[in-house]
Amino acid sequence: MKKLFTVATLISTMLFGAEIIVKGSDTMLNLTQRLAEAFSAVRPDVTVSITGGGSGVGINAIINREVDIANASRKIKSKEISSARSNGVNPVEIVIALDGLSVIVNSRNPVSQLTVEQIGAIYRGEITNWNQLGGPNKKIVLYGRQPNSGTFVFFREEVVKGEYSPAMRQMNGNAQIVEGVKADEGGIGYVGLGYIKGIEGIKPLAVARKAREDYISPADESKVRSGAYPLTRPLYQYTNGRPKGIVRDFILFELSPQGQKIVEEEGFVPVTQNYSERNNQILQ
Repeated sequence: MKKLFTVATLISTMLFGAEIIVKGSDTMLNLTQRLAEAFSAVRPDVTVSITGGGSGVGINAIINREVDIANASRKIKSKEISSARSNGVNPVEIVIALDGLSVIVNSRNPVSQLTVEQIGAIYRGEITNWNQLGGPNKKIVLYGRQPNSGTFVFFREEVVKGEYSPAMRQMNGNAQIVEGVKADEGGIGYVGLGYIKGIEGIKPLAVARKAREDYISPADESKVRSGAYPLTRPLYQYTNGRPKGIVRDFILFELSPQGQKIVEEEGFVPVTQNYSERNNQILQ
């Protein structure tokens, strides 16, 4: 029976091609779709199907063996690893790009820089008017993500360091936050670096870890690459065990010079040498 199943699978693959299923991070959605399109151009026998839904959705899908790759803009949690292992799944981590999570305001807002603590106080609801920060007498309107988003979790842990204000408008994705802030002179939001490139009507704030330290723009790629920008983060992919076959081929393409050029074109930052070395140990 097992032999018959193997033969049937082989025939199906020959007739219809192979498929890689990817699900997860909204921040990574456009980037991964571009990578999939380029990969399919050199491997027309392989279809890469990509959906979003948030990092939590992607990680849950890999835990439940529903996908080949989970996209995540945050690191997998220890409790998620435990759930995976109890289900016979061994999550393996690859970093495919770096992101400088960008805090954005309306382009008409004169405020141009904030500290991490000030941004956290805004999102905790402790600072509610731009005049408290040297700006106009205008109510601050919070735009953010939903709890299934890896960006929601990362921002809460690294910036808010507490609970979000109940006044925060929870948006479905990065694009909705951008559109919300563009239309709202009092708005503030946080989005992946790839979503601010060439966009009019918004501006990214320069961010400092503390009041007396340098304010750094996420648009400074060298500072994101070095980790000097305070909200630098890796963008992850998780597989069940070390990637094999066409899944490995796709990830190798993402990390190739051609793939990393697409990373740059999409507004993100290519992986640095330390992440490349870690990736190579897994993929060799």
